[in-house]
Amino acid sequence: MITLEANYSKKIGLPGYSSHQFSVTLKSELSDVAQVEQESARLYDVLQQSVDSNIQQIGFLPSEAKSNGHQNGNGNGHHKPQDDKWACSDKQRDLILKITDENKLDKAKVDQLAQDRFGKGVKALNKLEASGLIEELLEQTGQSKPRGQRFQKAGAR
Repeated sequence: MITLEANYSKKIGLPGYSSHQFSVTLKSELSDVAQVEQESARLYDVLQQSVDSNIQQIGFLPSEAKSNGHQNGNGNGHHKPQDDKWACSDKQRDLILKITDENKLDKAKVDQLAQDRFGKGVKALNKLEASGLIEELLEQTGQSKPRGQRFQKAGAR
C-alpha cells in the first residue's frame, strides 16, 4: 500500500499589516505506483478549491478597514468606477497591462492564470498576489532578470 500525503496552504495579506493563512492536508492510499500522478493532480485540485473557497472569509481584523471592510490600497480615498477598479496598486496594474500589451498576451488567458493561481480574476488580486502574477508573466515572456535590472528601459545597459 502506498500512502500519498498532499498539503495546500495559502497566506493572504490584509489591510492594517495583517494576514491570514489557511492550510489543508489530505492522505490517500494507493495500491499501484502508476496511480500517483493522477491521484496527486486530483488531490491538488480538491485542496486548492477547498483552501481558496474558505480563505475568502477574512474574519477579525486588528483595525477594521473603512465601513465597507475594504481599502483600495493607495491611501488616497478616491475610488475608480467599479468596472475599472483593481485591488492591487496602480503601478502593479500598469505593469501587468504593459507586459500583456507588449507581449501580445491574450487578456483572457492572463485572467485565467490569475484564476488558476489565486482563485480570482486579475482585477481582484491584492498587492501580494499581483506581485506573484507579475513574476510569473515576466518568467513566461522571458523577461525575468535579477532584481534591480528588471525595470530598466529597453536599450539601457
